[in-house]
Formats: sequence, structure tokens, C-alpha cells
Amino acid sequence: MHKGFTLWFTGLSGAGKSTLSNMIADELRRRGVRVEILDGDEVRTNLSKGLGFSKEDRDTNIKRIGYVCKLLSRNGVAAISAAISPYREVRDFNRAEIGNFIEVYVECSIEALTNRDVKGLYKKALAGEIKNFTGISDPYEAPLNAEITVNSGKQTKEESLAVIMGYLEKEGWIPKPGVKESSTSACRA
Repeated sequence: MHKGFTLWFTGLSGAGKSTLSNMIADELRRRGVRVEILDGDEVRTNLSKGLGFSKEDRDTNIKRIGYVCKLLSRNGVAAISAAISPYREVRDFNRAEIGNFIEVYVECSIEALTNRDVKGLYKKALAGEIKNFTGISDPYEAPLNAEITVNSGKQTKEESLAVIMGYLEKEGWIPKPGVKESSTSACRA
């Protein structure tokens, strides 16, 4: 059986974490890999209901996501976290707890995010109308040594997908295209 891992996406709101997570999950499923996505918005609705946006509440939310990823990973699932996870210390905590942890930084400039923001949240945050907005009025600590970095302001989502999948294949986390998960011994054991 395949040894599970956690693909931990981090990046500002609207950078493309959920879009890329869904694209990767679809590709992994085609290759016979068991996958579960923990999307930040869905987790806040179901697992972390009642938490606010203070640093303590954000840390609690990200640790909860990490715990679920740890359970999934140790049971042979590719767990994908798609949450902003703004604080480096908590991401590093989850890395240590989970073990099979691959950090994916979805980089994008505030300018690019503002230009493509259909809800106008960045404009409101820049105008001071939204408090505790990550990257504007609340900190975002970019990873120092992410295993994978993509830039959604400069790359297409297909280019970013190719970078991520290429890394996972090269490092032996997933089977190459056309090789079903159950029939390969190339994945890490």
C-alpha cells in the first residue's frame, strides 16, 4: 500500500490554492491515489466553527487541519490542505507532527490578487474596510524553504500543476502517468 503524505498549500487569499488542489486531486485519483482535500473555507464551516481570526484562533484552525492531515496521511491517503495558514511557526509545527509533509507556496502579488478579485475584498481591505485581512492588515509569513513554489500571477494553473506533479513524481510520492497506484512499488514505503 502507498504511504500517505500531506500536500500543504499556503498563500494569500485568492492565490489559487483551492483551484490547484482540485486539479491535483483529480489527477491523483486518475492515477489510483486516494485523496482528500481539506479546504480552508470548508474546514471553518465544519471543523472550526466558532473560531474567529485572532492569531490564536487561526493557529487552532491550522493545527486542526494538520491533525486531520496526519490521520489521513498515516492511513495511506494523499491529504491536501488548501488554507491560507499565514504563520510559519504553525506550518512548521504541522510539518513536524505529520512527517510526510510537502509545502507548496502559491505565490502571487497583492497587485495581481487585487486585479483579479471578483468580490473586491482586497480593495476593501486596502481601504481599511475589512479588519484582520491576511496580507493587508494581518501578517502573512511566506515559507522560507517550501519544497514547491509556484506563482499564480506569472504561471497558468496548468503550468503550476505541471510543476507540482513533476515534483511529486520525481520524489516518488506518486506513480507516473499510466501507472496505477496499486501496481507500483515506486512510491515511498
